[in-house]
Amino acid sequence: MNRAVSTPHPLSAFERMHHWWSRLAASVFPGLGAPDSGGATARLAQQLKPLLEESRALRGGEASARDRAERIAAIYRGADTPQRAAILNLITREFAPDRDQLEQAIAAIQVAGNDAELSQAEAWLRVALDAPRARFFTQFNLLPEGVKFLVDLRADLLAALPQEPALEVLRVELDGLLESWFDPGFLELKRITWNSPALVLEKLMAYEAVHPIESWNDLRNRLDTDRRCYAFFHPRLPNEPLIFVEIALSKGLPASVQLLLDQNAPVQDPRAADTAVFYSISNAQKGLRGISFGNLLLKRVIEDLRRDLPRLQIFATLSPVPGFRQWLDRALADGRAALPEAETAKFAQALGHPDPRTAIADALARPEWPTDARFRGALREVLEKLCARYLLREKYGNQLLDPVAQFHLNNGARVSQLFWLADTSPRGMRQSYGLMASYRYDLAEVDANHDRFLRDGHIPATRRVLRLLA
Repeated sequence: MNRAVSTPHPLSAFERMHHWWSRLAASVFPGLGAPDSGGATARLAQQLKPLLEESRALRGGEASARDRAERIAAIYRGADTPQRAAILNLITREFAPDRDQLEQAIAAIQVAGNDAELSQAEAWLRVALDAPRARFFTQFNLLPEGVKFLVDLRADLLAALPQEPALEVLRVELDGLLESWFDPGFLELKRITWNSPALVLEKLMAYEAVHPIESWNDLRNRLDTDRRCYAFFHPRLPNEPLIFVEIALSKGLPASVQLLLDQNAPVQDPRAADTAVFYSISNAQKGLRGISFGNLLLKRVIEDLRRDLPRLQIFATLSPVPGFRQWLDRALADGRAALPEAETAKFAQALGHPDPRTAIADALARPEWPTDARFRGALREVLEKLCARYLLREKYGNQLLDPVAQFHLNNGARVSQLFWLADTSPRGMRQSYGLMASYRYDLAEVDANHDRFLRDGHIPATRRVLRLLA
């Protein structure tokens, strides 16, 4: 039976809370979102200062704190990007620790004569460093969407940091708070199905970052009986997936993501599957970037799948290689030797090209190469070797150049296989000339692989991948 075409799932208001904040901001401070001219940002600061001063002084009870937090959040939501940066700088200054207390605590550490004095001085320093910023942020917990507000605020903070380095201390303090709130022990793993709340399904469509979901029928296909989708949720964000993974259950690993996503393909029996294919992993909250749940998510999902479908033997990804084309195009344009001279000469000779130095770039510049058997055949060996080099050897500092490889290898997977023209969508061709990679997860090996990768940069890979480097 082919995958059924359905009527659209009933929609819910995805932007409901955003509109609510906007309406509240407009009612409190009309015209706040208008383009900044002259003193608009200064006037905004003057409007906020009394609220911030009251917040720092902790005036009133819980009702007053909730009202202040609501008004501050509404003002922030209604501000434009430059105004938000100004607000973040204002919070950084207004809630800074007391400079005199800091200097006294540091001086006490410097003159400490024994362990007891050093311990006491360290305690004073910790108290002095306990800036009011953290207490200010915790007040937003009083709001129904306060945690989500802080997650979104951190996304703005990360975007502003390159131009506003003074905000780094605010990021550190907010990170500490969110890392404690989003401790893995607080997260709940849920399977998302077609019967999940419409708001969750709508956000799944909006947040999918690897293979965009084109329609409700496309989404239903990805949630069919031979598919699985899991997400982490936080109790304070019940309808906001933090990170989610999409899985296809199949016999063997498919060599094309187009086949895997084909809405007209027959539905497979999940009980007969031997392979779980992780084909999309998406972080749903920009404001939680750098606060990783990926390792825990995949381990929990594999355990859940093995319990429900004991015939599953292989847990592997079909992953994009998002930076490969950019890296290769730049190397070819700069004249850097991407392959040994003998191999580029062999390639040029196979195509009758007069100049081995430009043969690869000229072949790739031909739009018809993926469908031309002669060019496709000559390019396959070359691109697979170059892709293996890119994934296993190219680094920026101590990080792999490819972020997907960095993610999976850091989680303890190994590079298992490369797939030729596995994603021929416009996006796949733009990212990697259609190549995809597979990273395999063996639970008995992931911890050791993770430790070796962190300790000495060791990259586990299968023989068929390593042979491409020879």
